Formats: sequence, C-alpha cells, structure tokens
Amino acid sequence: MAADSALLLSLVEEFVSGQQDSKAKDTAKGVKDGQFTVLQLVEALGPCLTNSQAHTRARGVQLLSEVLLECYEELTEREVEVLIAFYENRLKDHYVIIPAVLQGLKALTKCTVLPPGSAVSMLRSLFQDVHVQSLMLAERACVYNMLINLMESREVELKGLGADFVFGFVQSMDGERDPRNLLLAFQIAKNLIRRGYNQGKFTEELFEVTSCYFPIDFSPPPNDPHGITKEELIQTLRDVLTGTPKFAEYLLPLLIEKLDSDVQSSKLDSLQTLASCVSEYEHKDLAEFLEGLWTSLRREVFQTSSEKIESAALAALTALTSCLSRSVLNSDSEDSLSAFMDLVLKDCKHHLCEPDLKLVWPSAKLLQAACSASNRASHMVTAAVMPALIEQYNSRTQCAHRRTLLEVVQRFVQSVKTCQSSDSDVNMFSDFREALCTIAFSAISESNSNLQITAASVLTSLAQQKGLLSEADIQRAVDHLCRLLLIEDDDRVSLAVVECAGTLAELHPDAFITTLIPKLKEHMFSEPMDQDREASEQNTHHALRQRCLSALAAVSTQPCVVKESTPVILQVLSSAHKGHGGFTVEEVVQACCCLQRISEKVKDTEETGRCFHDDIIPRLVALTLQATLQGESPLAQEEVLCALVPVISTSCSRLQPQLAAQTADRLVSLFLDGDVSFLPDNSLPANICLLKPQKQHDDSCSQSQLVCLLMACVCSLPKTLEVPQCDRLLLELEGLSCTSLHPLSYTSAAKCFAGLVNKRAQGDSLSLLIERTIQRVCSELDCSSSSVRTQTFTLLIWVSKALLLRYHPLTSAFTDKIFSLLDDAELGPMAADSFSLLMSDSADVLSRGCHADVRIMYRQRFFSENSHKLVQGFNAAPQEKKPNYLKALSNIVSKLPQQVQVTELPALLSLLLEALTCPDGGVQLSTLSCLQPVLINPPQTLIQQLEALVSRLLVLISSAQMNVRVASLRCIHTLSYFPVHEVLPFRARVLRALAKPLDDKKRLVRSEAVIARGEWFLLGSPGGR
Repeated sequence: MAADSALLLSLVEEFVSGQQDSKAKDTAKGVKDGQFTVLQLVEALGPCLTNSQAHTRARGVQLLSEVLLECYEELTEREVEVLIAFYENRLKDHYVIIPAVLQGLKALTKCTVLPPGSAVSMLRSLFQDVHVQSLMLAERACVYNMLINLMESREVELKGLGADFVFGFVQSMDGERDPRNLLLAFQIAKNLIRRGYNQGKFTEELFEVTSCYFPIDFSPPPNDPHGITKEELIQTLRDVLTGTPKFAEYLLPLLIEKLDSDVQSSKLDSLQTLASCVSEYEHKDLAEFLEGLWTSLRREVFQTSSEKIESAALAALTALTSCLSRSVLNSDSEDSLSAFMDLVLKDCKHHLCEPDLKLVWPSAKLLQAACSASNRASHMVTAAVMPALIEQYNSRTQCAHRRTLLEVVQRFVQSVKTCQSSDSDVNMFSDFREALCTIAFSAISESNSNLQITAASVLTSLAQQKGLLSEADIQRAVDHLCRLLLIEDDDRVSLAVVECAGTLAELHPDAFITTLIPKLKEHMFSEPMDQDREASEQNTHHALRQRCLSALAAVSTQPCVVKESTPVILQVLSSAHKGHGGFTVEEVVQACCCLQRISEKVKDTEETGRCFHDDIIPRLVALTLQATLQGESPLAQEEVLCALVPVISTSCSRLQPQLAAQTADRLVSLFLDGDVSFLPDNSLPANICLLKPQKQHDDSCSQSQLVCLLMACVCSLPKTLEVPQCDRLLLELEGLSCTSLHPLSYTSAAKCFAGLVNKRAQGDSLSLLIERTIQRVCSELDCSSSSVRTQTFTLLIWVSKALLLRYHPLTSAFTDKIFSLLDDAELGPMAADSFSLLMSDSADVLSRGCHADVRIMYRQRFFSENSHKLVQGFNAAPQEKKPNYLKALSNIVSKLPQQVQVTELPALLSLLLEALTCPDGGVQLSTLSCLQPVLINPPQTLIQQLEALVSRLLVLISSAQMNVRVASLRCIHTLSYFPVHEVLPFRARVLRALAKPLDDKKRLVRSEAVIARGEWFLLGSPGGR
C-alpha cells in the first residue's frame, strides 16, 4: 500500500509540476487495475487543488478529469456524488480551470450511477456559473455533449426543470458559430422539440436562436478532416424548425420572406422546408398564411429560372394541399381546403383558356400539383378544369394548340392516378369519360404525328385508371394502334404506339389476341420481297416488319398473349430458314431479340415455363440444327446464333427447376448422343455429332458452333440443379475448345466449360478436373509450333475467370500462366487484352443473372495478390515486351472501383507514367482515366514525379485520338489545383502547350483547353489562386 501511495504521489507530481501529460494514462491504468481509487487520487491531489496558483489548480483538475474520462464506469454512486459536488464548486473558480472542470463533468454525465437529482444540480450550476459562448470551441462542444448525455439518460429529471432547461439551453447556444458545435446544438434542440420538453414562454426564443441560421450558408473548406457538409447542417436545422406546430406562426412568415430572396439556394431551402413542415401542421396553423404562401409558390412557378426551384415549389404546393385536405370539417369551421383551392383556381384556370396559351403550362403544373395531393383536391380541380380543357380542345384548330391541351389533359389524368386509392369504385373522371375518349380517338386519327404521339399517351393513362375505357373503347384503341403500326413510318409515332400497346395488352390481353396479333401476322407474311422491286419499297416493307416485331414483343407480357405471339415469331424464323417471305438476316436477328425481350418481361408462371420448355426452345434448336446441316440458311449465320444465345439463356434461367432440369437433360443428350427425339422435326438424322470439331469450309459453318446454344442452357441453370452427364460433357467441351478451328465453336465451348466449372461443388473431383485442364493447357501453350495455341489460350482465360469469381485456391495456377504469356511473341498482346475480360462483368455465362458463383470484391482481391507480379515482370521484361505489361496493368486498374484506385495507384505510379508513353491509344486513355481521381488529392510520391507527369500529359494533348486529348486536358486542368509552389514553375510551359488545342477541330477538345488554360493563367496572378 505504501508503494502504491508513493507511486500515486509520484504520478501526480510529474503530471502537475513536470508537465508530463502521458502520466494521466498511467494514473488511469492504476485506477483500473485497482492500485488506487479515485478518492485516493483526489486526496493525493489535495495540495494541488488548494494551491494559490490557478494554473497549478488547473493541472490538478485536468489530471482528475482525464482519469475520469477513462474510468467513469468504475465509479460508485457515493464517489459520483462527491465528485459532482467538487466540480460544481470548481465552476466558480478561475476561468483557466473551467475547461478541465467541464471535461470532468462530461465524464460524470456518462455514469450509469448518477444519484437522483444530480443531473438537475449539474445543469443549474452550469447555467448559473458559466457563460458558454465565452468559452473556446472544444469547451463549448463539451457543454453540448453534457446536455446530450443527460437527455439520453436522465430525461425525466430534466423535464422536471420545466422551461428553465429550455431557457438555459437558449442562453448557451445563442451566438454559436462553429458548424461542428451547431450540429450538436441542433441535435439538442431537436430532442427538446420531439421529446416533449416544456418550452413554456420560451418557444419564440427557442425558434429565434435556431432560425437565425436559416438558410444555411456554409461551404466546407477543402480537405475538411471533420467531414461536415452543408447538406447535413441543412437537414438537422430543418428537423428543428419543422418539428412542432408551435413554430408555425414564426416559421411561415420567415419562409415567405426568404422566398423573396434572389439567392437560388435560399429559395430551394425555403421550399423544401415548407414541404417538410406542413406535414407536421394542421390546417388551423396555416390558415392566416395561405394567401402569402400561395402568392410565393405561384411566383416561383410562373417566373422560375430554375427547374429545381420549380420542382420544389410544386412539391411544396402538393404538401400544403395535402395538409389542408386532412382537416376535419364541422358545422362551425371554415373549409380551409375549399378556400385555398378557390385561390388556386382563380389565378390559374383562366390561363387555360387564353388564345395564345402562354401560361398554360405553369398553370397546369400548379393545378396538377394540387390535384395529386388528395381525393378532395382532385375532385375540386377536375370538376372546375376538365370542362374548360375539353371545350378548348374542341374549339381549337391549330395542331400545336390541340397538342398542348391534350398533354395537359394527360398530365391531369396521370396526377389523379397518383392520389386515387386502388380500391375506389368511383373514378373522378367518370363524368368526363365519353368526352375524354372522344378527343383521344379524334387526336389519334389525325395525320399530325405530334398529336398521334400525345393521344397514345392519353390512351395509356386512361387505360391505367379503372372504368375509363369500356370494352368497345379498348377494341377501338387496338384498331387505331394497329392502323398506325401498319401505315405510320415515323419512328417517334411507332415508339409511342408500341409503348401504348404494351401497357394496354397487360391490362386487356383479349383484344390484342383477337385483333392485333392476327393483323400483324398477316402483314408480316404478305407481299414477299422480290429482287426486282425498288429499293425504297423494300425498305418500307422492312421497316413494317421491324415495327410488327417490336409490337409483338411489347404486348407479350401476359402468358395468354405469349402463347399467341411467339408462334408468329417462330414462323418468321422458319420462313427465313426455308427461304420464304424474303426475310433478311437483320430481320431474323430482330426476331431473336424480340423473343429475348419476351422471355425477360413475361410473367413468371408455370404456363409460361411450359410454353418455352415444350415449344419455343425445341423449335429454336430444331431450326438451327436444320440450318447448320443445310449450310445455306440465314439461321446458320453467326450473328443469328449469337442473338439466339440470350433467348435460351434468359428463358432457361427463369424456368421452374423441374422444367429447367428436363430442358438441360434434353440438350445434353442431343449434343452428346445425338438424341433428336424431343425436336419437333423428325426428318433430322439420328446420332448427330455436334461436339466433334469439323473442318471449316468457306461456304458453310461447322455444326459444332451450335455448342453456343448448349452453353446458353446449361450455364444458366441454378447451382442447385446438377447438369446430367457432367463429367462426360466437360471432357467433350475441353476437347472441342482446344481443337476446333471455328472461333464461335471453340469460344462457346470454352465459356460453357468455364460456366460448369464455376458452379461445380468444391471437392476432389473439381480439383482433379482443374489439374487435368491446366496440364493440357500448359502442354499446348508451351509448344510454340502448336496450331491451336489461340484456342487453348481462350480456354485458359475463361477457366481463369470462372475460378477467380469463386475464389478457388487453384486460380493462381491459371492466372500465373497468363502473366507468363505476356512475354510470348505470338500471344503476348492477347494475354494483355485478356485482363480486361478477367476484370469485367460477364454478360452471359459467368454473371449473377445466370446464377454463377460470383464473390464480392474479386477484382480488388486479384489486384492485391497480383499487382507485384506485373511490376516484377515489367522490370525484367525486354523493351519490346514492356508494352504488354503496361496494357495489362491498364486493363486491370481501369476496372477497379475508384476508391481502390486512389489508395493503390501511388505504389504503381512509375508504371502508370510509363503507360502514358505506350503507343496504344486504349492504354493511354484507360491510364488517364485512372490518374485523374488520384490527381484530386495527390500523394507525395506523385508530386515528386511532377516533371515526368507534366511532360507526358503535354505530349498527349496532341494525340490522334480525341478521347485521349480530352482526358489529358482534364488531367492538366486538375494539376492546376496542386500546391501553387509545386506547379508554378511549369506555368509558362503549360500555357504555351495549351495554345495549340485552343484551335482543335473538335469542340469538346477546345472547351477543355479553354477551361484548363484559364485555371493555369490564374496561378501566381494577383487575385488568383
């Protein structure tokens, strides 16, 4: 005990007299370890705490406070009581002691054993004895943190203070300017309001002390370590100001005043605050300010110079109308909503009827914003506005005016849809149904394309609302849509019609099954193209077929429609295969794309699955198989087969598990055993060998290229489904990928092999398969005379990606082989390009959409494990091989997330600077895109290499590629923000070099050059940076 006492006295002496701040931690450790207690520490500090020198007392209190900050959880209730009494007394001491006292009180507010009444006692002493705003920033923050701590743990006690607590806080906060402390103060004010503290007669004072900061005008300094943003301050202050209806009488006049400001940010903040506060208010809080609010909102829409301001004003009007709509009417109360809507209609309705329609859109937007707020508001607006709009439309003769009015009608229908409940039986437009249908059908019958487009939008909006279109109206709409599809060659009209047809078909499929699909089919297969016909007529018929196919895809969202539309598309493929109808390869590809769109968006039901499993997939496989056997069919074209891959992949990935397994079993049997029994055409020869490489002929494609369809099926299955005969299939795919001479065949085989490896369960069989594959790959690639090195390398890169995505431990065996090939004379450029494939998301086989095993952050992992190999290889490589390493590095780094680039690139800076000298424009561009985010916050290593960086960038502004010139100019622009003393020596040189791109033939280059040159001119200039 004597030794512990001596140690304590020694620590106190060294901290107080020796000014050794580290002894505070040693003292706290002693308290935690039980060598001495806090009260023993107080006794040891006795001579210091009673010393006549204020600084000595301050050091003594500081030691005690720092120990308490570390050990407050160890205190007993009795110790806390004694310490609180001590600290409250110290608040009356010399001002130099106050910071340490506040730190001690802050530590005590964190204690869970605060005696009853101590929270009130501390606050009374604090508010009476301390003038908070005369303290330094850290001490003021300490006070705010004390209040937050006590409000969290002793809320009931603090509420017992009544309005005195609010008054004390107002006095403490009044005059605060530091944004860090304002965040704390706003949090306290928010808690006061939201948790029901009694504000008493200090409501206005609380509002005044917080609202004086509105609107927030704060710009954080560059590289701000505290990370406080203007948006954060705005939101916390808004939470305070909008937290209680008691502020309404003060806040609403303030918002009206700020809306008169010329500062755009002030207007925007005021409008957003208004929209937020009215959600908390009742109609009686708004009553006396409605006219002023409406005047301000109307002005912001009528005279707006900013789309953001206009949108915020409309959102505020919607929120305001919604608040008024919540009012409960009784016999002696005024209908606030009705009075407000009278104001709105009085100022807006007459603009809808003006001859020139100058203010029709601002007025319509205001009315639509009010209309979308509630059912009551919608009834009022529609009853007043719709008759006038319909009358105006019928009386106008100019197409531009009629289109404008029709667009306004469409927006009203759409705005009512947003507020009308789905279970409502009565539609607000029921009284105007016939008139609306009449003008919509009248407009769509016009020859003006703009009117037709708008009418299609109106029909879409009407169809989406219950009861506005009868069965006869739907049939009439379908007839009009069909007519436009068949005769209208304007692309904009076709797009609008297809979009409208898609919406209507989802709601009313029967009309499209009985009318649209048969008519489209009839015209698609009529008038086959002859070689002797004029080119213009052929193009017209080609455009018609494209529109029909797009429409078939758009309307096929319901299973019943799909059963009728897909046979038509399959018939297109069949006719093209047989040479009937004059279908071009482009039309066949579009038919395949339409099937893909259908498979993506059709509702996922068993009926749909059966349709694809029983009809579509077998027909597609049969047609392509017949085409490859004949060799002359358009379906044997590579671009058609590539278009069929996503059709089968998407449909198989969405099949029910049982159907997916059956489909996979059928296709695997076809490719391995030649089993064609499931195909609809029995004329196919049995025992076809589809996975055996065949010699490539000039006039025909190999049957083995159909492996792309097998890939699409088996690689899109979920991991839970086992591929039948998987080992045998993998063996055949490996052989085909390494021996075929047809690029589509060996690439598809390699991708299929990789897709199966990616999903295969971990275990010895997978390890043996991978080892066998790497042995074969290495033996072929190591033989420089081999004729299939390209094919084998294709397998290597796809298997590498499959293993990389799933973090397989044997991945490095494959990726190391790719790194070694960077020195290969034949495959080096391919190896460098392959890293782009490794790091990119796969569109088909190895994607999450195909249920591949894709782990998070695989790119970052690959980079961190292999970047040093690139550096070592680059340093050891001969000069002629170095570009391969630079290209590989560029392909890897450019695919990394920007946050990783910023942290990792400094270590690779020398290679990146070297990459800028690489003659490959792609390498230059990706390297520049990697460098630019790093230049914003440059590391010291980059500043040290500034000479080399500037020299290389100035060379690139004369590049033959426009994108490289633009990217290099942006980097040069960013360099101007480096420390002035570092970049000033380059100013004259850079300005001379930037004179040339000012006359560049490309506008984008000239624009970037002007911006960059302007910033460099300001360097070192009077008034500049």
